[in-house]
Amino acid sequence: MVATLRVVLDQLVAPTEPELAEASRELARALVVGAPAGCEVEAIAPSGGAETAFDAVGGLAGVRRTALPRRELAAALQLGVGTGIGGGMIHSPSLFAPLVRHDRVHDHDQTVVTVWDLRPWELSAELPRGVAAWHKAMLKRAVKHADAVVAPTHSLAARLLEIAPGLGDRVRVIAGAAPSGFTVPMDEVGRRRELGLPEGFVLIAAGALASEGLDAGFAAIAASGVDLPLVVLDVEDGHEPAVAELASAAGIPERRLHVRGVLPVADRAAVFGGAVALVAPSRRAAFPWRVVDALALGVPVIAASSAVHDEVVFDGGVLVSGADAASLASGMGDALASALGSTAAADRLGVLAGDRGRAFSWREAADKVWALHAEL
Repeated sequence: MVATLRVVLDQLVAPTEPELAEASRELARALVVGAPAGCEVEAIAPSGGAETAFDAVGGLAGVRRTALPRRELAAALQLGVGTGIGGGMIHSPSLFAPLVRHDRVHDHDQTVVTVWDLRPWELSAELPRGVAAWHKAMLKRAVKHADAVVAPTHSLAARLLEIAPGLGDRVRVIAGAAPSGFTVPMDEVGRRRELGLPEGFVLIAAGALASEGLDAGFAAIAASGVDLPLVVLDVEDGHEPAVAELASAAGIPERRLHVRGVLPVADRAAVFGGAVALVAPSRRAAFPWRVVDALALGVPVIAASSAVHDEVVFDGGVLVSGADAASLASGMGDALASALGSTAAADRLGVLAGDRGRAFSWREAADKVWALHAEL
């Protein structure tokens, strides 16, 4: 008898968050590759979108489409009404799942969901009201009906339990990772040229929202005295002027600033290949995807100390504490100056980053997901 793990892949059909779409794809790939004997992986997805969206996963036993497109399906899931998804072993890389009453003991139905970012609860004003409300409602449904809730770090798991104490002992920790095979491409120079980027720059992956700490990051770079180009990644469309204003306020001249949005994996790896360091100023309670990218490629990391960064970066980079924005910027500036003060210092941090980066793997994450469902 074959055991089927049904993975919710709504983000491949109608992506709303690039990082979540990438994580969904990478986890599904790893689940297929790591499937134990007698097990298979099936996709659950809303209607709409091209069938080729699932080609990037490969090896799926099938794709079960619902009658509803993603927006309508999200509303139905929030209300707990029928969606046609059915039962079985269901794993979702987000809260997007049928969180309804089911019988795990007799029918062997089980539902596991994932929370990567606590902004809907801690910084809801930064999100559209409907988005924050949906996440809050779905977490309440998870408290009632989820068999387990996955968080990517122990610190996020602990905070999640403070927000939703009713989860009790159902929270599990399974980290994300950089994309499988994430390496600097052979044509990295050409890709950077196509993107209009210089060689040898300091990298920040952040937007203009207050929780992303871009003002502190710019202030740190200005205070460091490091006179290199600055590349800002993952900036949402339309937010470029706000990013430029923050840079100007920190005293960073326009000639040094290069702002880019979300890039395809190979282009992103090429950008990291040209970076001399990554500055990570955000202290938000969310999994730091670009920090993990930097660790995977051995790029020196200068990060603001936080519960999440302390756990993820650990000894793979420089963690800087600060009682306020000014002291944090000053400390990160000093750390950046020291990191780039000599070739030996930069090389040492690069080796530390690369060593730490090996701790994160989608294959390991998939093995833990299979073990979790077996435990349930």
